[in-house]
Amino acid sequence: MNQKGILVVVSGFSGAGKGTLMKKLITDYPNYALSISMTTRQPRAGEVDGRDYFFVTDEEFENRIANDGMIEYAGYCGHYYGTPKDFVEKNLEEGKDVILEIEIQGAHKVRAQYPDAVLLFVMPPSAKELHNRLTGRATETEEVIRQRMLRAVEESEGIDTYDYIVVNDKLEDCIAQINTIVNAARHTPSKNIEFISEIRKELKEFLGSR
Repeated sequence: MNQKGILVVVSGFSGAGKGTLMKKLITDYPNYALSISMTTRQPRAGEVDGRDYFFVTDEEFENRIANDGMIEYAGYCGHYYGTPKDFVEKNLEEGKDVILEIEIQGAHKVRAQYPDAVLLFVMPPSAKELHNRLTGRATETEEVIRQRMLRAVEESEGIDTYDYIVVNDKLEDCIAQINTIVNAARHTPSKNIEFISEIRKELKEFLGSR
C-alpha cells in the first residue's frame, strides 16, 4: 500500500513536556517528521532559528497569513504561532507521519481542514508536577508561570475535543504509547480507501473469471 502520512496534532499544557517527547519520538522512529512552527516571540537561550522555530516579525507573519501560507495560526501570550503549509503537505505526500505541536486553537483549525488528523493531548501526571517543571526551566518569572498555570485551567476545558490523551510521566512509556496510537490510525478504513477499492476490484475480476 502506498499511503499518505498521518497528520498528528500534539497539544498540551506549557511545561507538560511536549517538546521533549516529540524530539525523542522522531529520534527513535524514522517515519516521523516534526513540523517546525513559526512564531513572532523572541528565541529563548539555546534556541536556533530553523531548528526550534522559524522566528519572524509580526509583519512577516501577517504577510504569510494574507497569502494562504499557513495551515493554522493563533495568538498566545502576546505572540503569533503557526504552521507553514508547504512543509506539511510535502512530507505527507512522501508518506511521512507529520507532527504538529500546537495549541488548542490551532488544533481545531487543523481538524477543520484535515478531518482525519489524529489529535493528541499531553498531560502532566499532576498539577504540582506541572508547576515544578515550569519552575525548573528557570527561564520565566513567577508571574509568567502563574499565567501559564491559569492558561492550563482554560485549556483543560477543551481536552474532550481531542481523540486521545497521553500522560507524560515516564518518557519512554509515553513515546511508545504515542507511536502505537499513530500506527493504529494507519489501519483505519479512511486511511486506506485506494487499497480497499483495489481489493474490491480484484475480487470482482476474480469472480468474473470463474
